[in-house]
Parts: sequence; structure tokens; C-alpha cells
Amino acid sequence: MTSPGQDLPSFLIIGAVKAATTWISHQLRAHPALWLPDSEPHFFSTDYYRGLDWYRSLFAAAPAGRIVGEKSADYLAHPEAAQRIAAHLPGVPLIIQLRDPVERAYSDYCMLYRRGTVGGDPRRYLDAAQTSFPRFLEGGRYAKHLRRLLDHVPANTVKIILYEDIHRDPDRMIEEVCHHIGVDSHIAEEAVSERRNDSTAPMLPLPLRRLLRPARPLLDPLRTNSWLAGMRAAMARPVRYPPLTEELKSMLREYYRADIIALQGLMDRDLSGWLQDERVPA
Repeated sequence: MTSPGQDLPSFLIIGAVKAATTWISHQLRAHPALWLPDSEPHFFSTDYYRGLDWYRSLFAAAPAGRIVGEKSADYLAHPEAAQRIAAHLPGVPLIIQLRDPVERAYSDYCMLYRRGTVGGDPRRYLDAAQTSFPRFLEGGRYAKHLRRLLDHVPANTVKIILYEDIHRDPDRMIEEVCHHIGVDSHIAEEAVSERRNDSTAPMLPLPLRRLLRPARPLLDPLRTNSWLAGMRAAMARPVRYPPLTEELKSMLREYYRADIIALQGLMDRDLSGWLQDERVPA
């Protein structure tokens, strides 16, 4: 395994957003030889301006002897991340997780809807002819992003796994990722089936969340307070997501069709299931 040094990561999970990257990073944190920071650094994407010393500081808490890595799911789609990664971390193993791009786009929309960032009309954000949020559609153009990545990094440093593979055989996916990183396989059985997705968790009503936002620095450290936790549980409600219509789903399938076909060639893998309309969960 290529290592850039003790103070910088020796592997990266680079995306895609809403393709179970949180799940795989959670499994790797359970590995006794590995260490990842809890939060996504986003250094090679949006926080590059902070500088390499800031990036190094994020790994200072790693126990001695651990191999450090990080997960920032926006690296794959970011137009400059691949070149930056190649410049600072040449040869490090990269892990990519891909999901049906229509499912991914809708799930990404639902995540920002849950946060109150976008409104309740999915077509406004997922229709290429009218969206002002390109991230939802652009994040699923995997062939485009993979070509750009391979312009800067060797193909043998890239490991691609599919969302469907994780659901079908999670143990094998963990084994393959560990092998790609260069460590012995370690499977924490209690963590393999754990769902790392907050889309179904109840939340406080959005107006109340917005009202409380200025007080977050004071309230967040008190999350474990039993009285406050009980109050939150009493007021939280399931989030009802605006549905993806069959018309919009079909439009998205057509939008991604050429990219999916190109990706099949790049991966040498049948992705015809992504070209068929099925139920799209959040």
C-alpha cells in the first residue's frame, strides 16, 4: 500500500453522495488497524483554501500505528478534486461507491428537503430544463467523473463497488475494500447490517428547527441530557417527502441513459438495471 506519510491519509472514500459511503466508512472505523475522522473534511473539494496544514491537523488524533483515511463523498463529482488528490496523495487507494443515478438524485434531493434547503417540488430541482441546483443531476454523471479521475490517477488505485452489491453481500464488499486498502479483512458483525441513513428518523418541525438554529452551539452539547432528549422525542415527527412522479422518473432515466451506457464500458459491467424504471426509495 502506498503511504503519503503518517500525517496524511493513506486511503480515501470519494463518493458518490447518497451511495452508502457513510455505511462503508462506519465499517472501516470498526477496523482495529484503521482510523478515520468522524466528519467529512471536504479538503480536496470545498475546503481546499484552508491549506495542507489544516488538513494534516484533522488526523492528529489518530492513535499511533493506525492507518488513517477519510471519507468525503463530494470528491468524485468535484471538478478539481481529482487533480488535487493526485498532487498531494499520489497513488493512494481510492474507493468509489455508485448507486442507480435516478435513486441517487432523488435521495440527494430528499436529504436537502429534510434539512429545509430545498422546497417541495422535486421537478423544480430534478428537471434539467429548469433546475438551479446542478448538484442533484451532476452527482450521478459517473462516467464523466470517472473519466476525469482516471486522467489523473492510475486505474489500479480505484476500487468501485455498487450500492446493490452492498445490499447483496456486505461481508464481501468489506473484504474487497480492506484488500484494496492493503489491510487484513475485519468484519464487525454487529455493524454490518446497521443502517446508516437518517432519512427515516423523525425530526423536529422545520419552523422550530429554524427558530432554534441560532442556539445550536449551546444546545448541541446537551443532546445527551435526558430531559431535553425526551422533549425532542415528544415533538419530533416523521418527514413526509414529496414523491418522485413516474413522469419525472422517466425523464431522469433518459437524462442518464448515455452516461450509464458509457459507464458500462468503463467498468466492463452490466448496468442495464439502471436503465429500467423501478420504485425509487429516498
